[in-house]
Amino acid sequence: MKTIFSGIQPSGTLTLGNYLGAMKHFVDLQEENNCYFCIVDEHAITVPQDRLKLRENIRSLAALYLASGINSDKSTLFIQSEVSAHTQLGWMLQSISYIGELERMTQFKDKANGKEAVSSSLLTYPPLMAADILLYKTDIVPVGDDQKQHLELTRNLAQRFNNKFNDIFTVPEISIPKVGARIMSLQEPTKKMSKSDENQKSSIFMLDDVKKIEKKIKSAVTDSEGIVSFDKENKPGISNLLTIHASCTGQTIEQLVTYYEGKGYGEFKQDTADAVINTLKPIQERYQELVNSHELDDILDKGAEKAEYSAAKMLVKAKKAMGLGRVKRKK
Repeated sequence: MKTIFSGIQPSGTLTLGNYLGAMKHFVDLQEENNCYFCIVDEHAITVPQDRLKLRENIRSLAALYLASGINSDKSTLFIQSEVSAHTQLGWMLQSISYIGELERMTQFKDKANGKEAVSSSLLTYPPLMAADILLYKTDIVPVGDDQKQHLELTRNLAQRFNNKFNDIFTVPEISIPKVGARIMSLQEPTKKMSKSDENQKSSIFMLDDVKKIEKKIKSAVTDSEGIVSFDKENKPGISNLLTIHASCTGQTIEQLVTYYEGKGYGEFKQDTADAVINTLKPIQERYQELVNSHELDDILDKGAEKAEYSAAKMLVKAKKAMGLGRVKRKK
């Protein structure tokens, strides 16, 4: 049995891209693996957050995890800030991280670009991300391809620590889904669909209603060719919709291209909207049952307790390896 870790920031309502690129795959992974699913709220504060909205987003994300099919009897669902070992090991890993490698992180450069005042945590949060993963002897980290660079750093830090101090950390493997790994913006299909996009028409959110989903997909940028075919370079809009359709229905892109041969974009877009609606409807219904329930609190309490138990043991090993604290005398 492999150990799998994944974390998502509660920095806004999740998009269809978050679901198809990550959360959808978690349901199958938990059947034969030891899974930790973490709401990484401490990563969210690398940029300014409204405290009340942040707490609302944390709860909402937890409910979406469960509504998407995460089973608390099979997986550990918890909030990062409720397990103190994460920040402790994060600081320890900062001490073996180099400024140059942190400054090369693409996400840091993107988020810091053009800003006069940038939080130091935006630069140093990759070691915290590494701590999240390494605390649980993680074998596999399923991520979208935009996180691959951070995972490579995690692997480097694990190997650096093991070589310098003691061989205690498992070096995790990276798993990127072949289909749906990168869902693109509906309005700018050459960039990733993002929950922080200022243009609301660019993203489908997991809690969008039927009318919003239909409207967004029907207004999605395509081209004037009128042919449903997959070509990321020349037809990025249609290719993105094909990826969404395939991910929601389980059909292959080749099957869809064959089916829509000779048919127009109108029918294809409506069918894609229907596929998205049918995918999200049961999730939204279960979400409403959970989001303000005691059941959700009970699950998060249990998850934090279980995660704390595992993380504390690894933290003790890491402290001992680095020479921190005292060696307790036997009584």
